[in-house]
Amino acid sequence: MSLPLTGLRIVSVEQYGAGPFGTQHLADLGAEVIKIENPHDGGDVGRAVGPHYFGPGDSHFYQAFNRNKKSVTLDLKQPQGQQVLRDLCRHADAVFNNLRGDLPGRLGLTYDALRDVRADIVCVHLSAYGRDGERASWPGYDYLMQSEAGYLSLTGEPDGPPSRFGLSIIDLMTGTTAALGLVSAVLGARQSGIGRDVDVSLFDVALHNLGYLATWYLNGGHKTGRAPRSGHPSLVPSQLYRTADSWIFIMCNKEKFWPLLAQAMGHPEWIDNPDYRSFKDRLQNRDRFNEELEAVFMSQTTDHWMARFAGRVPAAPVYDVAQALDSSFVKARQCLLDAYDTEGRAIRNVASPIRCPGEAPLTRAAPAMGVDTDDLLAQAGYGPDQIASLRNNSVL
Repeated sequence: MSLPLTGLRIVSVEQYGAGPFGTQHLADLGAEVIKIENPHDGGDVGRAVGPHYFGPGDSHFYQAFNRNKKSVTLDLKQPQGQQVLRDLCRHADAVFNNLRGDLPGRLGLTYDALRDVRADIVCVHLSAYGRDGERASWPGYDYLMQSEAGYLSLTGEPDGPPSRFGLSIIDLMTGTTAALGLVSAVLGARQSGIGRDVDVSLFDVALHNLGYLATWYLNGGHKTGRAPRSGHPSLVPSQLYRTADSWIFIMCNKEKFWPLLAQAMGHPEWIDNPDYRSFKDRLQNRDRFNEELEAVFMSQTTDHWMARFAGRVPAAPVYDVAQALDSSFVKARQCLLDAYDTEGRAIRNVASPIRCPGEAPLTRAAPAMGVDTDDLLAQAGYGPDQIASLRNNSVL
């Protein structure tokens, strides 16, 4: 057996968060991901994102998104650099980029530019606003997408200021979506022998994630706002509650859980209360209902309630990042792994969420800039003198 993407080769002109996060999914699954980095501007800008570093050009941020990859230095702004890219693509299944929307065409990264290299190559473009239209040349970042797609109006308390997610969730979702698009297009190319362009944008993914809230508005005119305590817009109970020592999140998102919650809290009489019997009833009486529940929750600690609910009622303690990573469940699930650099240094990471039973995860730390340049160019047919000439001409 081998990991499912073993043998898949991807040439990736990537930087920062969204693109590298997406291709790391593929690298963790066995794909050979070759990062193209411009040596004249420090390579992947993520290498310099602080405030935490393992060394120069080796930030914690960079290590979080580039496990199990290779790195080639190459200046694509030079004609010689674009020719080297074409030669690398002769033996690649896909070329990926997460550049500004107007740049792939200029740098020869589209299917039209590469179809003569190989007819079945897949060209995946992750941009801020797409490669066409009035915003193709606009720079764009996660928080801007959250802002324009309505997320800030949904996050936080109703009387508070607009609030973003604590994570760059649009970057992460767009990277994952791009990885799905790449694998899907490669599957299609292997069946047809013809490649294609695939486009994914931060803006489109941000809007797509609105899901059922968009359907509610588009078909019924309902405009969803913020609910107190991070509550669900229609399902009750589904929100934060105070306990004697902290907080707990309850999500009785099926009717069958409400009787179990009432019993576990020592109030079976709530089950048949006509004001609380169904989702509709509880939504109509949300404020009074939540006051009653919280009064009981505050009589005991979060650990007490978690022990009462475990496996019966959907509930979770409210952790900070350190508590989340240090939890016993994370250890039992083997959610963390050590990735090792060329010096044998271990870099602690969150493991891939895609598991392949019977296969050990790959554990190579993110590569030093350009560390694989000579080997990969030699594989592409370049001799030592040609490589030296390219380096002397500042192409590598």
